[in-house]
Amino acid sequence: MAAFDEVQVLAFDVFGTVVDWRGSIAREVDALGLGVDGGAFADAWRSRYQPAMQAVRSGERPWVRLDVLHRENLDATLAAFGVADRLDEPARVTLNLAWHRLDPWPEARAGLARLKSRFVITPLSNGNVGLLTRMAKRAALPWDCVLSAEVYRAYKPEPGAYLGVADTFDVAPAQVMMVAAHAADLRAAAACGLRTAYVDRPLEFGPQRRGDVPREGDRFDITSTGFDDLADRLGC
Repeated sequence: MAAFDEVQVLAFDVFGTVVDWRGSIAREVDALGLGVDGGAFADAWRSRYQPAMQAVRSGERPWVRLDVLHRENLDATLAAFGVADRLDEPARVTLNLAWHRLDPWPEARAGLARLKSRFVITPLSNGNVGLLTRMAKRAALPWDCVLSAEVYRAYKPEPGAYLGVADTFDVAPAQVMMVAAHAADLRAAAACGLRTAYVDRPLEFGPQRRGDVPREGDRFDITSTGFDDLADRLGC
């Protein structure tokens, strides 16, 4: 634990790390009675996430918040599943806001409270501030503040997102620890000088598929099984 004495801020990826996006989206889709598998729909909707952000990262299109990208991706996914005519505009607006209503993993809220007792805790998500704030209010996530790619106009894994957190709190990058269930997120954070904590979320993509897990050669500062385990390892 002494090795982490200099760390002041924990910055959390949110989708998959703090909240169960797939299970939450699948339930909302299933409840609509569209005749499609909710899990498959959630996967297909999410599969458009990185390509949509890459168009912004590359400069192909100007900055746009994630709510807008999610809505464009929703319309495309509805069309791909052949149910575009089953949801009118108000229903599409409501479904798009399902990303504001994602449920936390079972230990997330209590684990965050433990970690908050020692560190400043904040999301660092590609979700926009409004999305993250409404999610936190509904799920009682105890953030000290809400930071996101929107604040820095930099979608992860762009360096501006990670370095922006250090700048916001006027600390060195090594005084910030990125916490994520996605190894690529942590590699990018480490390249910017941040400390790293991997959190295993084996059910992020359902029981049949694993997500972005560490590969041979990855050396993260902490590898944990959840936020309670992370709190134990950080002495909270």
